[in-house]
Amino acid sequence: MPRRAAGRTAQPSAAILDSRTLRSSPESGERAGYDGAKRKKGSKLHLAVDTLGHLLALHVTPASADDRVEVGRLAQAVQASTGQSVDLAYVDQGYTGARAAEAARAHGIALEVVKLPEAKRGSVLLPRRWVVERSFASATRFRRLVKDYERYASTLADLHLIAFACLMLKQAALLTPGP
Repeated sequence: MPRRAAGRTAQPSAAILDSRTLRSSPESGERAGYDGAKRKKGSKLHLAVDTLGHLLALHVTPASADDRVEVGRLAQAVQASTGQSVDLAYVDQGYTGARAAEAARAHGIALEVVKLPEAKRGSVLLPRRWVVERSFASATRFRRLVKDYERYASTLADLHLIAFACLMLKQAALLTPGP
C-alpha cells in the first residue's frame, strides 16, 4: 500500500475536498449545467483525496451544483471508504458557511477553510490545498478526462477511478525495489 510505503498509517485522518468543472460536449446532454463562477457549461467533478493525493471519493453533478450542498454526500463517501478514520477536511473558500460545516460534522469531519493571503501576487501555493490541485492536473493527462465526453455521469466517474488507479499503480511501481 502506498500510504504505508510513505511512512503513514493505512487509513488517512485528513482529506482535501474540491471540485472541478469540465466543459460539456454534445454527449453531456441535459446533465450539463452552467457554472457562473468559472463561466463554463458542463459537469462538475467533486473530489476528495488524502494528504498524499490518493483518491478517497468522487461524484459528478451538473456544473450548476453548489459545492456547499455536496459536502455532506462527499463526506459520507469519504467516511465509507476510510472506515470513519477522517477527522479533518481542508477546503477552499467555496465551502464556507454553517451549512457546509454542519453537513461535514454530521459525518464526523471538521472543515478547515484554507484562505488566500490578502496580499496575493502571482501564483500562491496554499497549504494542503495544492495536493488536490495536483490530483486534478494528473487526471487531465488522461485525454478523455479533459472534457466531459460521456453520456452518463457514472461513466465519467468510472473513468476518473481508472485514471487514479493508474496513477497509484505508477506510484507503487516507483516505490517497489527493482532487480
